[in-house]
Amino acid sequence: MQGRWSIQDNHIALTVGNEMLHPSADELYAVLGKTEESFIDGIECEVIEDAFPSIRFSKIGSDIRCRLSNSGSDIKVELYCERKGKEVHVDVIQGLIVDQCITETEWFYVTGSTEEIEKLFSTAGIEECGKITISQYIEIIRNAGALLSGTLLNMVETSLLDKPIDCSLNVPKGINATLYKYQKTGYLWMKYMLNENGGCILGDEMGLGKTLQVITLMQEYKNQNDIPMLVVAPVSLLHNWKNECAKFAPGLKVLIHHGAKRTGRYKELELYDVVVISYNTAVGDTALLSMIPWKLVVLDEAQNIKNPDSERTRYVKKIPRNKCIAVSGTPFENHVMDIWSLVDFIMPGLLGTQREYSEYISDDLYGADKIEPILSPMMIRRMVLDVASDLPEKVVIPQPIEMSDEESCRYEEYRKEASGQSETLGLGALQKLRMFCTHPQLCDEELISDPYVCSIKYQRMCEILGEIIERNEKVILFTSYQKMFDILERDIPMRFDIPVMKINGNTPVEDRQDIVDHFNHYYGCMLLVLNPRAAGTGLNITAANHVIHYNLEWNPALEDQASARAYRRGQEKTVFVYRLFYKDTVEQIVNERIDRKREMAKAAIVGTDGKNENREDIISALNISPIK
Repeated sequence: MQGRWSIQDNHIALTVGNEMLHPSADELYAVLGKTEESFIDGIECEVIEDAFPSIRFSKIGSDIRCRLSNSGSDIKVELYCERKGKEVHVDVIQGLIVDQCITETEWFYVTGSTEEIEKLFSTAGIEECGKITISQYIEIIRNAGALLSGTLLNMVETSLLDKPIDCSLNVPKGINATLYKYQKTGYLWMKYMLNENGGCILGDEMGLGKTLQVITLMQEYKNQNDIPMLVVAPVSLLHNWKNECAKFAPGLKVLIHHGAKRTGRYKELELYDVVVISYNTAVGDTALLSMIPWKLVVLDEAQNIKNPDSERTRYVKKIPRNKCIAVSGTPFENHVMDIWSLVDFIMPGLLGTQREYSEYISDDLYGADKIEPILSPMMIRRMVLDVASDLPEKVVIPQPIEMSDEESCRYEEYRKEASGQSETLGLGALQKLRMFCTHPQLCDEELISDPYVCSIKYQRMCEILGEIIERNEKVILFTSYQKMFDILERDIPMRFDIPVMKINGNTPVEDRQDIVDHFNHYYGCMLLVLNPRAAGTGLNITAANHVIHYNLEWNPALEDQASARAYRRGQEKTVFVYRLFYKDTVEQIVNERIDRKREMAKAAIVGTDGKNENREDIISALNISPIK
């Protein structure tokens, strides 16, 4: 059978009939210098020098190089040799490297790590040079090993991978919100990543609207009938998810699957578009959840699974899912292993086993540098400073919280006791309820000493405070109760290793400005606890750009004046105001009244101190119960 030499891309090929063969360098060397027709694998071929009279056949090879680069979101892989100051591309045919190259004047063979690169391509499922997926890029980086020291050059700008989409696209029909540009980018990026890889991490800093971005994506899935979807969140955020869905995507049918009376029938869960559960429920209802092929699973505050050996981590990873998102303002907290657990949820097996990962990635700065090019393409993370021009000067973040079963039962006891005082219908009838909502230890000092254990609201406050500390920023917290001051002063310095200062009715007036000055000039994170009546006016505390209203006041003007300690002239940052309140309790009635009065009066100073003329609100507060 007669073969004919030809040039294919950057190498010499042999055409036999309708078939093209790609000889190796060794096979070509075997026929070089032959003055008569010779054979390759039984195929007769002409004298190769006669076929390429202007080509010099060199006996000196060049080492192969592999380069990863990107243009925007498109990542490409190239193989090349440096030859006389120029790059000559090395061809890959169906995953196999052609180890010989030809230029306009010279033929040469390819040396170096060709076998290792072929194995790398095989592992990543790459059959030719050019555009590759993000998951293929990650596979290359993860498995490159010693190649990264010289043969493989990673020039991918991971910051450009945050925008692999056309931002001119519209948000899905059914979203009742105008997204900031960065939020729209985040939604479209997640949509792209889930289609491309099936999983991603939304790691925006707190306050940038991660929940809205995810809800926008869930509305898109709802429009495509890709339901049901599951959200796993801390118990303190269950109602926040339902409220945010009702506000921004009212067409989504949402169920909070929580508490002793939750259903045990999976068919009932499938009647909803979105099911919201706690991490503890994910553990307790693993069999029920496994009966449903969830189209999307979202982990909120996903750092909850950072410990790969914990029960919640193991059970959450068992939930069947087509696609998944890990949402966390603090994706990396203490150890590089935290990252393995999150990535193993969104793309199981990508980083190998826990043991393989710990052997490959050291728990130090070197390991962090090594994991960065793997992690960055899978995570979008915007900082407040990056998008400050898009944000308003003040961002108010309501935090509706559901009590634990134990808290609900004890609250119900106090509610019934208060209802027996209905003949007075004054503020005093509600005082104990408000105190209990602030913290159970305010009503019962015999409770367990750790304030975190017995209060879901306190847990949520600690989660918020933890993210603020990650930013090394300052926070002021308003509460009305002296016992709450005592709890915070005792617990926060031990829990977070930050200083706590206070101003309340017991603080001498002449000392208050000195305290504020010390707080404003302190370098690093600090908590300043304030009573809204004692320190809600007159003080300039612009060093803090986070305000936590830990227990709501009946009077919206009092709350607004308190927030204005940080949100005032001289403030150079966006101010985030967190309003914590328990659902189905007196605090919900307080919140509804504040919203109603603000809506009615807008900028006018109106409100109430909870006196007898506010009969309807007090009756509502005495009748509402967290017991379902």
